Amino acid sequence: MIIIGITGTLGAGKGVAVSYLEKKGFVHYSARSFILEEVRKRGLPEVRDSNVTVANELRKIHSPSYILESLYNMAAEAGGNSVLESVRTPGEIDFLKKQKSFYLLSVNADQNERYRRVVKRNTSFDNVSFDEFQLHDSREMEATDPNKQNIGECMRLADFQVQNDGTIEEFHVKIDAVLKEIEKREKSSMPK
Repeated sequence: MIIIGITGTLGAGKGVAVSYLEKKGFVHYSARSFILEEVRKRGLPEVRDSNVTVANELRKIHSPSYILESLYNMAAEAGGNSVLESVRTPGEIDFLKKQKSFYLLSVNADQNERYRRVVKRNTSFDNVSFDEFQLHDSREMEATDPNKQNIGECMRLADFQVQNDGTIEEFHVKIDAVLKEIEKREKSSMPK
């Protein structure tokens, strides 16, 4: 069983990476869906700010690793290769890095390209101006509160960093290279 966590900037291609890994047999566990369920229970609007607020509250109540720990436990119980999307706090990484066969993949891209992708994606989370996009991007990159998103630190702690400024096909090639490296590491860690 291999579990890959995905972290990265807004619109960088985390969802594209997940879709590609699903085609490779990985089962997807989504932090956004997990949080959105709680947003709906609370009757809040289904927008990025609600998700961020609820996620931060859940982490504060339970622990900085609560959301991804919950997803990891679901994946471990189901067995098989899984992808957890998306890792947003160092506390989540602290928990996940203690688990066997876990790897963290960071995805990034040029900010202007990421904004174009977000606009094209056109979900309720993505209906923002470029200024709002930059504000969300900046707010989620760094935090001193362990219960708040700190994408910048998560990206620094990743086992693999992939820059996604090219085509989808080029991105898939980069993900394939990561999978080959994971396979190599898994083989070298097996008892002889």
